[in-house]
Amino acid sequence: MHVFVTGATGWIGSAVVDELLDAGHEVTGLARSDASAAALERKGVRVRRGDLDDLDGLRDGAEAADAVIHLANKHDWANPAESDRAERAAVQTFADALTGTGRAFVLAAGLSTLATGRPATETDLSPAVGPGSHRGGAENLALEYAEKGMRVISVRFAPSVHGVGDHGFIAALVAAARKHGVSGYLGAGSAAWAAVHRTDAARLVRLGLEGAPTGSLLHAVAEEAVTTKEIAGSIGRTLDVPVVSVAPENAAEHFGFVGRFFALDMSASSARTRELLKWTPYGPSLAEDIEAGAYASINV
Repeated sequence: MHVFVTGATGWIGSAVVDELLDAGHEVTGLARSDASAAALERKGVRVRRGDLDDLDGLRDGAEAADAVIHLANKHDWANPAESDRAERAAVQTFADALTGTGRAFVLAAGLSTLATGRPATETDLSPAVGPGSHRGGAENLALEYAEKGMRVISVRFAPSVHGVGDHGFIAALVAAARKHGVSGYLGAGSAAWAAVHRTDAARLVRLGLEGAPTGSLLHAVAEEAVTTKEIAGSIGRTLDVPVVSVAPENAAEHFGFVGRFFALDMSASSARTRELLKWTPYGPSLAEDIEAGAYASINV
């Protein structure tokens, strides 16, 4: 099928594009810059120039394709309200374009705030509802259209989608460890994160696109719960620095933007996802990736 992908040159998106191409799908990718456009063209991907604020372009891209995979996000940590606004507007635009067509719409979502005191499951509904909520309530907005003639699939990504080249949360923790000369965790380090290797996450997106029923909530999770103390330990061993507890009130000062997330428990199960799509993660664990040097090039 012909798939329109936003975030096509991003960390997850570039792997998804490769997975789609390898499976024989045709891809059009959204590109904001000349460099992004050139990277897509080298892969044999069609290019649509634009960004998340180009709603007319998003609509046209959706209407010209057989399916949409929406992975882009502004990730403006200094102005999260703007990221949330843009995300909701993009999802609304795609929903308006795809309603009644029978086409698939796959969107990226997260695992935070889904459950307390236990790993989140695919039956847990997001509490983020409405424009003022996390990610603009985009997942719940999309699910409103699940029975309106479009196939809606939400892929909830683990907070660590890891691998060589990752510049996300783990990279920020490595940078903080280099800066301070210690690998820190908050408090007792008992908060836990789910994790998945980038290639496994990309394969799940393709499988969801090809076979998940409308309304599916899929968990891109290979490891259910890696404690923040274990994460800090892997970083400490890799950098050969002490592993220490950081007081929660010093989270922002020590870790930067990632400090607000490092105290959160974002553990999750993917049992239902694995059963539904016969998806089995094969990539290395988060600790294996860290200790094999996947983040060795990260500097302060």
